[in-house]
Amino acid sequence: MAASTKSGEKKERIVFGRPSNSLRIGVVGVPNVGKSTLFNILTKLNVPAENYPFCTIEPNEARVSVPDPRFDWLVDFHKPASVVPAVLQVTDIAGLIKGASSGEGLGNAFLSHIRAVDGIFHVLRIFEDEDVTHVEGSVDPVRDIDIITEELILKDIEMVEKLVGSLERELSHKKDKKKLQELEIMQRVHQCLKDRIQIRLADWKLTDVEVITSLQLLTSKPVVYIINMSEKDYIRKGNKWLGKIKQWVDAHGGEPMVPFCGALESKLVGMDPEEAKRYCEEQTIEFYS
Repeated sequence: MAASTKSGEKKERIVFGRPSNSLRIGVVGVPNVGKSTLFNILTKLNVPAENYPFCTIEPNEARVSVPDPRFDWLVDFHKPASVVPAVLQVTDIAGLIKGASSGEGLGNAFLSHIRAVDGIFHVLRIFEDEDVTHVEGSVDPVRDIDIITEELILKDIEMVEKLVGSLERELSHKKDKKKLQELEIMQRVHQCLKDRIQIRLADWKLTDVEVITSLQLLTSKPVVYIINMSEKDYIRKGNKWLGKIKQWVDAHGGEPMVPFCGALESKLVGMDPEEAKRYCEEQTIEFYS
Protein backbone atom coordinates (compact mmCIF):
# COMPACT_ATOMS: atom_id res chain seq x y z
CA MET A 1 0.00 0.00 0.00
CA ALA A 2 1.42 3.39 -0.94
CA ALA A 3 1.49 6.65 0.99
CA SER A 4 2.12 10.13 -0.40
CA THR A 5 5.36 11.93 0.47
CA LYS A 6 5.86 15.69 0.69
CA SER A 7 7.24 15.69 -2.85
CA GLY A 8 4.07 14.05 -4.10
CA GLU A 9 5.83 10.77 -4.90
CA LYS A 10 4.35 7.48 -3.76
CA LYS A 11 6.16 5.72 -0.93
CA GLU A 12 5.40 2.11 -0.08
CA ARG A 13 3.78 1.87 3.33
CA ILE A 14 5.01 -0.89 5.61
CA VAL A 15 2.46 -3.64 6.22
CA PHE A 16 2.72 -5.26 9.63
CA GLY A 17 1.97 -8.91 10.30
CA ARG A 18 3.26 -12.27 9.15
CA PRO A 19 2.59 -13.45 5.54
CA SER A 20 0.42 -16.55 5.21
CA ASN A 21 -2.05 -18.16 2.83
CA SER A 22 -4.56 -18.13 5.70
CA LEU A 23 -5.60 -14.67 6.82
CA ARG A 24 -7.88 -13.72 9.70
CA ILE A 25 -10.24 -10.81 9.09
CA GLY A 26 -12.28 -9.16 11.84
CA VAL A 27 -15.60 -7.51 10.96
CA VAL A 28 -15.73 -4.33 13.06
CA GLY A 29 -18.08 -1.38 13.56
CA VAL A 30 -20.56 0.23 15.92
CA PRO A 31 -23.71 -1.82 16.69
CA ASN A 32 -26.43 -2.33 14.06
CA VAL A 33 -24.46 -1.34 10.96
CA GLY A 34 -24.61 -4.75 9.22
CA LYS A 35 -21.57 -6.64 10.54
CA SER A 36 -23.36 -9.96 11.09
CA THR A 37 -25.18 -9.53 7.78
CA LEU A 38 -21.81 -9.13 6.01
CA PHE A 39 -20.47 -12.16 7.89
CA ASN A 40 -23.45 -14.26 6.76
CA ILE A 41 -22.99 -13.14 3.15
CA LEU A 42 -19.25 -13.91 3.10
CA THR A 43 -19.56 -17.27 4.81
CA LYS A 44 -23.03 -18.40 3.64
CA LEU A 45 -23.95 -18.99 7.28
CA ASN A 46 -26.94 -17.75 9.24
CA VAL A 47 -25.80 -16.23 12.53
CA PRO A 48 -28.22 -13.91 14.40
CA ALA A 49 -28.38 -10.40 12.95
CA GLU A 50 -31.00 -8.75 15.11
CA ASN A 51 -32.05 -5.15 15.61
CA TYR A 52 -30.44 -4.47 18.98
CA PRO A 53 -26.93 -3.64 20.21
CA PHE A 54 -24.61 -6.51 21.15
CA CYS A 55 -26.66 -9.14 19.32
CA THR A 56 -23.24 -10.76 18.82
CA ILE A 57 -21.48 -11.43 22.15
CA GLU A 58 -19.00 -14.21 21.47
CA PRO A 59 -17.41 -13.75 18.04
CA ASN A 60 -18.69 -15.99 15.26
CA GLU A 61 -15.94 -17.46 13.09
CA ALA A 62 -15.88 -19.23 9.74
CA ARG A 63 -13.26 -20.19 7.15
CA VAL A 64 -13.94 -19.57 3.47
CA SER A 65 -11.73 -20.43 0.51
CA VAL A 66 -10.48 -17.59 -1.68
CA PRO A 67 -11.05 -18.43 -5.37
CA ASP A 68 -8.23 -17.49 -7.73
CA PRO A 69 -8.13 -18.65 -11.39
CA ARG A 70 -4.32 -18.26 -11.39
CA PHE A 71 -4.06 -20.78 -8.56
CA ASP A 72 -6.41 -23.15 -10.40
CA TRP A 73 -4.27 -22.87 -13.53
CA LEU A 74 -1.08 -23.66 -11.62
CA VAL A 75 -2.68 -26.68 -9.95
CA ASP A 76 -3.97 -27.95 -13.29
CA PHE A 77 -0.59 -27.41 -14.96
CA HIS A 78 1.71 -28.83 -12.27
CA LYS A 79 -0.71 -31.39 -10.73
CA PRO A 80 0.87 -31.30 -7.24
CA ALA A 81 0.39 -34.17 -4.77
CA SER A 82 -1.41 -31.85 -2.35
CA VAL A 83 -3.32 -28.61 -2.85
CA VAL A 84 -3.64 -25.93 -0.14
CA PRO A 85 -5.77 -23.01 -1.39
CA ALA A 86 -5.77 -19.59 0.24
CA VAL A 87 -8.26 -19.33 3.09
CA LEU A 88 -9.91 -16.34 4.74
CA GLN A 89 -11.00 -16.79 8.34
CA VAL A 90 -13.76 -14.27 9.02
CA THR A 91 -14.57 -13.22 12.60
CA ASP A 92 -17.79 -11.35 13.37
CA ILE A 93 -16.86 -9.08 16.29
CA ALA A 94 -19.54 -7.48 18.45
CA GLY A 95 -20.28 -3.79 18.05
CA LEU A 96 -17.98 -1.23 19.68
CA ILE A 97 -19.35 1.87 21.34
CA LYS A 98 -17.87 5.08 22.74
CA GLY A 99 -15.92 4.15 25.86
CA ALA A 100 -15.17 0.59 24.71
CA SER A 101 -11.47 1.05 25.54
CA SER A 102 -12.41 1.60 29.19
CA GLY A 103 -14.84 -1.32 29.27
CA GLU A 104 -18.12 0.22 28.08
CA GLY A 105 -20.41 -2.29 26.36
CA LEU A 106 -18.10 -5.21 27.17
CA GLY A 107 -15.54 -3.32 25.10
CA ASN A 108 -12.40 -4.83 26.60
CA ALA A 109 -13.43 -8.33 25.50
CA PHE A 110 -14.44 -7.14 22.04
CA LEU A 111 -11.16 -5.25 21.53
CA SER A 112 -9.18 -8.35 22.49
CA HIS A 113 -10.94 -10.18 19.63
CA ILE A 114 -9.64 -7.55 17.20
CA ARG A 115 -6.09 -8.09 18.48
CA ALA A 116 -6.27 -11.72 17.27
CA VAL A 117 -6.97 -10.88 13.59
CA ASP A 118 -4.65 -9.88 10.73
CA GLY A 119 -6.86 -7.21 9.19
CA ILE A 120 -10.15 -5.36 9.63
CA PHE A 121 -13.32 -4.98 7.58
CA HIS A 122 -14.72 -1.76 9.09
CA VAL A 123 -18.46 -1.69 8.32
CA LEU A 124 -20.12 1.72 7.99
CA ARG A 125 -23.87 2.21 7.78
CA ILE A 126 -25.23 4.88 5.46
CA PHE A 127 -28.75 3.49 5.00
CA GLU A 128 -31.72 5.04 6.82
CA ASP A 129 -34.23 2.63 8.36
CA GLU A 130 -36.56 3.54 11.22
CA ASP A 131 -36.88 -0.16 12.06
CA VAL A 132 -33.12 -0.55 12.60
CA THR A 133 -31.97 1.48 15.60
CA HIS A 134 -28.60 3.21 15.80
CA VAL A 135 -26.73 3.21 19.10
CA GLU A 136 -25.90 6.93 18.67
CA GLY A 137 -29.48 7.83 17.74
CA SER A 138 -28.83 8.82 14.12
CA VAL A 139 -26.96 7.73 11.01
CA ASP A 140 -23.59 9.48 10.72
CA PRO A 141 -20.81 7.22 9.37
CA VAL A 142 -18.07 9.85 9.78
CA ARG A 143 -18.89 10.15 13.49
CA ASP A 144 -18.90 6.34 13.69
CA ILE A 145 -15.42 6.08 12.09
CA ASP A 146 -14.13 8.62 14.59
CA ILE A 147 -15.62 6.63 17.49
CA ILE A 148 -14.07 3.32 16.41
CA THR A 149 -10.71 4.88 15.53
CA GLU A 150 -10.47 6.71 18.85
CA GLU A 151 -11.30 3.56 20.84
CA LEU A 152 -8.65 1.54 18.99
CA ILE A 153 -6.06 4.27 19.58
CA LEU A 154 -6.92 4.53 23.29
CA LYS A 155 -6.61 0.78 23.75
CA ASP A 156 -3.24 0.78 21.99
CA ILE A 157 -2.04 3.65 24.20
CA GLU A 158 -3.04 1.69 27.32
CA MET A 159 -1.14 -1.38 26.15
CA VAL A 160 2.00 0.48 25.05
CA GLU A 161 2.17 2.48 28.30
CA LYS A 162 2.18 -0.77 30.29
CA LEU A 163 4.93 -2.24 28.11
CA VAL A 164 7.06 0.93 28.26
CA GLY A 165 6.72 1.05 32.04
CA SER A 166 7.72 -2.61 32.35
CA LEU A 167 10.75 -2.17 30.07
CA GLU A 168 11.89 0.97 31.90
CA ARG A 169 11.78 -0.87 35.24
CA GLU A 170 13.70 -3.79 33.77
CA LEU A 171 16.38 -1.53 32.26
CA SER A 172 16.80 0.40 35.52
CA HIS A 173 18.28 -2.80 37.00
CA LYS A 174 20.21 -4.12 34.02
CA LYS A 175 21.22 -2.44 30.78
CA ASP A 176 20.57 -4.41 27.59
CA LYS A 177 21.27 -2.97 24.14
CA LYS A 178 18.47 -4.87 22.39
CA LYS A 179 15.91 -3.92 25.01
CA LEU A 180 17.05 -0.30 24.88
CA GLN A 181 16.33 -0.33 21.14
CA GLU A 182 12.89 -1.86 21.81
CA LEU A 183 12.17 0.85 24.36
CA GLU A 184 13.14 3.59 21.92
CA ILE A 185 10.79 2.14 19.27
CA MET A 186 7.94 1.76 21.78
CA GLN A 187 8.39 5.36 22.93
CA ARG A 188 8.04 6.53 19.31
CA VAL A 189 4.96 4.30 18.94
CA HIS A 190 3.52 5.86 22.12
CA GLN A 191 4.08 9.40 20.87
CA CYS A 192 2.53 8.52 17.51
CA LEU A 193 -0.62 7.24 19.23
CA LYS A 194 -0.78 10.30 21.52
CA ASP A 195 -0.71 12.42 18.36
CA ARG A 196 -3.74 10.36 17.21
CA ILE A 197 -1.88 8.78 14.29
CA GLN A 198 -2.77 5.16 13.66
CA ILE A 199 0.35 3.00 13.67
CA ARG A 200 -0.08 1.54 10.16
CA LEU A 201 -0.28 5.07 8.70
CA ALA A 202 2.92 6.45 10.25
CA ASP A 203 6.42 6.38 8.74
CA TRP A 204 8.54 3.54 10.10
CA LYS A 205 11.95 2.11 9.39
CA LEU A 206 12.41 -1.52 8.42
CA THR A 207 14.26 -2.02 11.70
CA ASP A 208 11.05 -1.07 13.57
CA VAL A 209 8.90 -3.72 11.92
CA GLU A 210 9.75 -6.76 14.05
CA VAL A 211 9.09 -4.95 17.34
CA ILE A 212 5.86 -3.30 16.18
CA THR A 213 4.56 -6.54 14.62
CA SER A 214 5.16 -8.35 17.93
CA LEU A 215 2.92 -5.83 19.73
CA GLN A 216 -0.16 -6.78 17.65
CA LEU A 217 -1.47 -3.23 18.00
CA LEU A 218 -5.06 -2.65 16.91
CA THR A 219 -4.15 0.38 14.79
CA SER A 220 -1.35 -1.50 13.00
CA LYS A 221 -3.82 -3.77 11.20
CA PRO A 222 -4.79 -2.92 7.58
CA VAL A 223 -8.38 -1.76 7.10
CA VAL A 224 -10.94 -2.01 4.31
CA TYR A 225 -13.99 0.23 4.76
CA ILE A 226 -17.21 -1.61 3.83
CA ILE A 227 -20.04 0.87 3.19
CA ASN A 228 -23.49 -0.61 3.76
CA MET A 229 -26.03 1.19 1.54
CA SER A 230 -29.75 0.85 0.96
CA GLU A 231 -30.74 -1.12 -2.14
CA LYS A 232 -32.11 2.02 -3.80
CA ASP A 233 -28.89 3.99 -3.23
CA TYR A 234 -26.70 1.04 -4.23
CA ILE A 235 -28.52 0.65 -7.55
CA ARG A 236 -28.33 4.36 -8.34
CA LYS A 237 -24.75 4.56 -6.98
CA GLY A 238 -25.37 7.59 -4.84
CA ASN A 239 -25.77 8.70 -1.22
CA LYS A 240 -25.04 11.97 0.57
CA TRP A 241 -22.49 10.30 2.85
CA LEU A 242 -20.23 8.74 0.20
CA GLY A 243 -18.24 11.90 -0.53
CA LYS A 244 -17.83 12.69 3.18
CA ILE A 245 -16.58 9.19 3.92
CA LYS A 246 -14.10 9.36 1.02
CA GLN A 247 -12.86 12.72 2.28
CA TRP A 248 -12.25 11.23 5.75
CA VAL A 249 -10.58 8.08 4.37
CA ASP A 250 -8.32 10.07 2.03
CA ALA A 251 -7.23 12.22 4.98
CA HIS A 252 -6.48 9.11 7.04
CA GLY A 253 -4.36 6.89 4.82
CA GLY A 254 -6.55 6.43 1.73
CA GLU A 255 -7.34 2.78 2.41
CA PRO A 256 -9.80 0.82 0.22
CA MET A 257 -13.54 1.55 0.30
CA VAL A 258 -16.10 -1.03 -0.88
CA PRO A 259 -19.77 -0.04 -1.24
CA PHE A 260 -22.23 -2.90 -0.77
CA CYS A 261 -25.87 -3.48 0.12
CA GLY A 262 -26.45 -5.99 2.88
CA ALA A 263 -30.17 -6.18 2.18
CA LEU A 264 -29.64 -6.87 -1.53
CA GLU A 265 -26.83 -9.38 -1.03
CA SER A 266 -28.87 -11.25 1.59
CA LYS A 267 -31.73 -11.44 -0.88
CA LEU A 268 -29.45 -12.77 -3.65
CA VAL A 269 -27.89 -15.41 -1.37
CA GLY A 270 -31.37 -16.87 -0.86
CA MET A 271 -32.03 -17.19 -4.61
CA ASP A 272 -30.82 -19.83 -7.03
CA PRO A 273 -28.13 -18.48 -9.45
CA GLU A 274 -30.47 -18.06 -12.45
CA GLU A 275 -33.09 -16.22 -10.39
CA ALA A 276 -30.39 -13.98 -8.87
CA LYS A 277 -28.98 -13.24 -12.32
CA ARG A 278 -32.41 -12.24 -13.65
CA TYR A 279 -33.05 -10.00 -10.64
CA CYS A 280 -29.73 -8.21 -11.14
CA GLU A 281 -30.45 -7.73 -14.85
CA GLU A 282 -33.85 -6.23 -14.00
CA GLN A 283 -32.22 -3.83 -11.54
CA THR A 284 -29.37 -3.07 -14.00
CA ILE A 285 -26.66 -4.13 -11.56
CA GLU A 286 -23.73 -6.46 -12.26
CA PHE A 287 -24.16 -10.08 -11.22
CA TYR A 288 -21.32 -12.14 -9.77
CA SER A 289 -22.02 -15.85 -9.39
